[in-house]
Amino acid sequence: MEFMILFNQPASELDRSPGDPASAPYWESWRAYMNAIYASGVVKSGNALQPPATAATVRIRDGARQVQDGPFADTKELLGGYLVIDVPSMEDALLWAARSPSSSTGSTEVRPVLARPG
Repeated sequence: MEFMILFNQPASELDRSPGDPASAPYWESWRAYMNAIYASGVVKSGNALQPPATAATVRIRDGARQVQDGPFADTKELLGGYLVIDVPSMEDALLWAARSPSSSTGSTEVRPVLARPG
């Protein structure tokens, strides 16, 4: 089964610079996690995302396109990246999600991927 793991973190975590010595433990925790999950062979795809300020939100209202800069949701946690993994069960996906650094600083969401018909 395929699952998407969504890594949500506070803006303060997403703003960490890889060159900042104070952020070294943060980046090392992500390197260790990504090395482990990729080495397991379960990752199908995934990416880190550009900062939330680069986002745009689109809506169609009364036939007109409305574009808002940045993420629309007013939230304390922002989507920083995602992986699609292929594991036998939701429990296996939750085990990988629990190991993510975002689970201890923000949250990690797991969703089954909707299978294509046919």
